[in-house]
Amino acid sequence: MKTLLPLLKPHYWPTWLAIGTLRALQPLPYPVLAWLGRSFGSLIVRLPLSFVRIARTNMGICLPELSDAQREQLLKEHFKSLGLGIFETAIAWWGSKRRIAELCQLEGAEHFEAAMARGRGAILLSAHFTTLEIGGRVLCDQLPGNINIMYRPTGNAVLERFLSINRNARAKRAIPRDDIRTLISSLKANEPVWYAPDQAYRKKGAEMVPFFGIPAATNTATSRLARMTGAAVVPYFQERLPSGRYRMVIHPALENFPSDDPIADARRFNQLIEAQVRRVPEQYLWIHRRFKGLTPDYPDYYKRKKS
Repeated sequence: MKTLLPLLKPHYWPTWLAIGTLRALQPLPYPVLAWLGRSFGSLIVRLPLSFVRIARTNMGICLPELSDAQREQLLKEHFKSLGLGIFETAIAWWGSKRRIAELCQLEGAEHFEAAMARGRGAILLSAHFTTLEIGGRVLCDQLPGNINIMYRPTGNAVLERFLSINRNARAKRAIPRDDIRTLISSLKANEPVWYAPDQAYRKKGAEMVPFFGIPAATNTATSRLARMTGAAVVPYFQERLPSGRYRMVIHPALENFPSDDPIADARRFNQLIEAQVRRVPEQYLWIHRRFKGLTPDYPDYYKRKKS
């Protein structure tokens, strides 16, 4: 009980309320949850919130070929997708295996099996889309073996508790992003690790690598991990279909990976993400400040404009 007391402080009450609401609504039919999620997103995009501005900025950087009107429409669709992603998280956390199987279709399991047959583990390389949580649940439910999930801890202690409980309930272990020792030991034990290193990264090993043609602070550790462990690197992407179902695809292991150039390897992965973004642009996580630089002379794309 003592460990729970700090989580009951008033500033955590909105988080408890949100999680409790999702838990209560989770059993509703999927079309109802989808409607609630899209309606919530349609409301949020109209508010003067920083992440709405960030998403608009990112779309302007990455998709200059679209007109202003087209990008604004994409922005609205993105926030509908983001709202739906919140309710998908409820399904991913508390939904039954049967419900997940009815909603989700996993393709390419043979590529995962071939990678694991090499005996050196596998890095299931993914990226941050609004379908991320349900994508992780499908891996844990439908793939044989012990799936490890690498994740970035959040600063909200209540949310972090629920993330940890639910991920560890399905996966062999949830590995914090900075716990490289556990990641390496898992791969060397021929275990798979689900890993999404596509967000802005400005720690040791970061390099400016083009993303949609713009230099972006990027984690180049994937190729080093593959070299150290011999693990196969297997791209994994998920998408929400117009039918309301989900298509998760495990692609063949990357050939000639890693190369002698970690930056070239990171650029190769960024290009894979770009291709997936263009397939389902509304489902990419545009609200992340992806274009933060490593040096002060890099443009500040997210500086609030003076009115």
